[in-house]
Amino acid sequence: YYGAKDKDSLSKTIHSAALVSLIMGVLLLVLGVGLSEWMLTALKTKEELLDKAVLYLRIYYLGMPALAIYNFGNAVYSAVGNTKKPLTPQKTVKGTVAISIDLFFVIACRMDVAGVALASIISQYVSAVLILQALLRSKDIYALHPGKLRMDRELTRDILKLGMPSGLQNVIFQFANSFVQMGVNSFDAIMVAGNSAASNADALVYDVMAAFYTACGSFMGQNYGAGKKKRVRNSYLISLAYSFGIGLLLGASLVVFGRPFLSLFTRDAAVMDAGMYRLTIMGFSYCISAFMDCTIAAARALGKSIVPMFIVIMGSCVFRVIWVYTVFAYFHTIPSLYLLYMFSWSITAV
Repeated sequence: YYGAKDKDSLSKTIHSAALVSLIMGVLLLVLGVGLSEWMLTALKTKEELLDKAVLYLRIYYLGMPALAIYNFGNAVYSAVGNTKKPLTPQKTVKGTVAISIDLFFVIACRMDVAGVALASIISQYVSAVLILQALLRSKDIYALHPGKLRMDRELTRDILKLGMPSGLQNVIFQFANSFVQMGVNSFDAIMVAGNSAASNADALVYDVMAAFYTACGSFMGQNYGAGKKKRVRNSYLISLAYSFGIGLLLGASLVVFGRPFLSLFTRDAAVMDAGMYRLTIMGFSYCISAFMDCTIAAARALGKSIVPMFIVIMGSCVFRVIWVYTVFAYFHTIPSLYLLYMFSWSITAV
């Protein structure tokens, strides 16, 4: 609608999406707090870790409404090509306030995992407030007006038709990943700790690569709305090249500098050795995910969500569960578990 300059539909979409996001955030809060212990038990979390893990998760889920609102605001700005605006609350809060609060709760107040979780949700609520202020004060056609907050029936249906398959896909995706975590948990505590330390690299690499998927969706969506077909295709190809390149560069860097990276999270040599198993395999796998994720972003930019959802569920979810109970069950080695990422991304991408 922004690319087509359809101001009325754009405004109705934004205000409908704001309410949908808030409702989903509250729903996740209720479900998350209520089901935290069950989820962690189902993941076969070790008994000595369970109580603190449940406490952390329940506190963290209290921040879901704020996370939903921030992501809504971030999506609005990303859709119109302004990715600098959401960066300001993230840079201010996540970069300074969150770390300061985290250190205060953990070191000064000795709150352990509860302090870490509280720092996370406080930063989320501050970020949500800041991005809401920006949208409320905006003078552009995508501004948020409290008096216009209502769900347009047709547009809400369109939002859900595009968003629900995406959300369902991510839920099932994480469900499949829980089987991977169960596989990790079948090893000793050192391997679990090594996996945990190395998995910090995932967010680092995925978030950088995701920046290009966001750009892909923004450029393709706007050009699709404006009827510029050649630029639609070029936006996809350029974003794919960038995301693949940065994934390869960051992944290779983690393989080379894996131990210095792991030393940020542990000083135990055995845990570092365990972590290097994951970093070595994942370091050469991250770039492959670009072919899957960038194509999914492109499909959504064209308003297609059902077919990508089905492909991801079969290729990256069902396949992973089958892998865990066949290939991994046969070899029962940590490399045989981590290799499923490379194979599942490749199959889904194709």
